[in-house]
Amino acid sequence: MTADALGTETHASSETSASTAGQAAGAAEAIAARATDLVKLYGIGDTQVRALDGVSADFARGEFTAIMGPSGSGKSTLMHCLAGLDSSTSGTVRIGDTDLTGLSDKQMTRLRRDRIGFVFQAFNLVPTLTALENITLPLDIAGRAPDREWLDTVIDRLGLRDRLTHRPSELSGGQQQRVACARALAGQPDIIFGDEPTGNLDSRSSGEVLSILRAAVDEFGQTVVIVTHEPHAASFADRVIFLADGAIVDELRDPTADSVLDRMKKLESL
Repeated sequence: MTADALGTETHASSETSASTAGQAAGAAEAIAARATDLVKLYGIGDTQVRALDGVSADFARGEFTAIMGPSGSGKSTLMHCLAGLDSSTSGTVRIGDTDLTGLSDKQMTRLRRDRIGFVFQAFNLVPTLTALENITLPLDIAGRAPDREWLDTVIDRLGLRDRLTHRPSELSGGQQQRVACARALAGQPDIIFGDEPTGNLDSRSSGEVLSILRAAVDEFGQTVVIVTHEPHAASFADRVIFLADGAIVDELRDPTADSVLDRMKKLESL
């Protein structure tokens, strides 16, 4: 083989390697969160419970995923491990390119504060703060000034402009949950987790909050993962992951309330 030919072959090989590496990097960037062989045990001996049994799942950027399953299936445990609110017994969790396994308590706190948004069933608003102060609280704690343009966009999209000076006791349940959604969005996190975010709401308020989470994905490019037991709530997602006995047993794309209900009935009959 001539030097020129060798040089051409080497160059082509380098281009192929670079292309492959680029594709791999692109694939990694497309994943907001990843669980790999996740196991979570509670208790010891005869009382030991295997809440998660080798769960592996990817959560793509810009996608809305609902996690469902019968009571005790491990759905909330999975979300808590993904969000860094609980640690797994074995396996790994990554948020973007960060492996949560080796993080110190301080590093974990910083990651949750800066890169994760939370929307909980109980709202978790500070009663002595106004709606605006609750929305910006995580940024204030982090010492970060809010992006005013982004904050205004979130406030207006969630219809909170005329409620910013109100305290939680002066807001309806739906308005409080909208404030919680705004708080989750304000810091432009990598991913937003919702633990039964509509569990304490009436049907109208529930629909409003789910529409907001859907818009966060469609309009803001956010990644949303919720745990829910409601087929209607799951129908707002791009996909539904079903758990039973700590393991993923099914997945549904482009769900409807009826298709989700049908899958849940089959799981509960097993």
